[in-house]
Amino acid sequence: MGTFPFRCRSCGSSAGEVVLDLGRQPSWDRMPPVAEPLPDPAHLLRMWWCRACGLAQLVEDADAVEEVPGIEPQAMLDQTERSIARMGEQELLRPGATVVEFGSPHGESWLSRLVDRGLVEQIGSGPADLVIDCYGLLHEPDQEASLRARAAALAPGGTLVIQLHSFATMLRTGQWYDLRHGHFAYWSVPALDGALRRHGLGVHRAWWYPLAGGTVLITATRTPAPDAATRALIESERAEGVCDGTQVRRLQDDAASAVQLRDWLAAERAAGRLVLGYGAASRSVPLVCHAGIDADLLQAIADASPAKQGKRMPGTRIPIVSPAELVARAPDRVLLFLAGLADEVRGALPGVEDAGGRWVVLDPSPTVMELSAAS
Repeated sequence: MGTFPFRCRSCGSSAGEVVLDLGRQPSWDRMPPVAEPLPDPAHLLRMWWCRACGLAQLVEDADAVEEVPGIEPQAMLDQTERSIARMGEQELLRPGATVVEFGSPHGESWLSRLVDRGLVEQIGSGPADLVIDCYGLLHEPDQEASLRARAAALAPGGTLVIQLHSFATMLRTGQWYDLRHGHFAYWSVPALDGALRRHGLGVHRAWWYPLAGGTVLITATRTPAPDAATRALIESERAEGVCDGTQVRRLQDDAASAVQLRDWLAAERAAGRLVLGYGAASRSVPLVCHAGIDADLLQAIADASPAKQGKRMPGTRIPIVSPAELVARAPDRVLLFLAGLADEVRGALPGVEDAGGRWVVLDPSPTVMELSAAS
């Protein structure tokens, strides 16, 4: 897709290219009141991939992106417990060990759970035995400075723990809509390992989990000795194309398939069926906007967050309503933008299927898959 002057947010190289261009889009975090007229401010939304270090990254950001408060899904809470349990198995939760956390708007803080297990929060600038980063890195514009800060916060013999949504997942599942303003870095495990080694660290262990299509928990140390499973995970990500420009460029082709979602919604409207959505999440915004979907095809999107209700999806006239209103409107189909929450949301809103409605998910995306009552 061509190159232009840009330097990698991690290694500083200018050797790279734009591999995904979604044009001008509204920032996902700016959810205006329903009555506020269009158009919304729009900004370029592009991904640049570094040939030198393999980091996929946001090119231009929107102005003053701020996370909109959401309701933490049970799936995310369950993953936190799994991750902390894994840390216990690795003997990282030693009573009296110090811990510091680099915060993130995604997911609740792990500190209280770790303190409950006998760890001590490090106060001040001193190094800690355990440094935690759960989805924090992707919010940092300067990746090199952020990695340097995390390495500096680590005591001798300490362990850095990072949880992230791997770039390999984006490639494998075609999740191009994970590109969004305010999210600066999309790390694969091989690329992150290389970046960490510039700061005296390296990936020691890595585990894959199915959350959001593929979430990885990593421990990094100053004396990394990856086991066979960790080496296999790194090699599997290489095989999926995270270090291959030809494979990374597939994301643009994946984005072109957004028209399939629009066509499906148009067919549902032509058939006289009412379709509503569920999940006004950050990843929903680029998908809806790039597909050119508006309230004529998708009359509303429900979300459990009170902070979003009464607003509208950026760049569209689609209102955001409460889950109760979604059920009351008795839709024929409910398009779930977060496929991993299907069981959780269906269990919380049985009224949809009780009234004869069906849930549909984007699997992986934007292919529409209908869920039956028995699935």
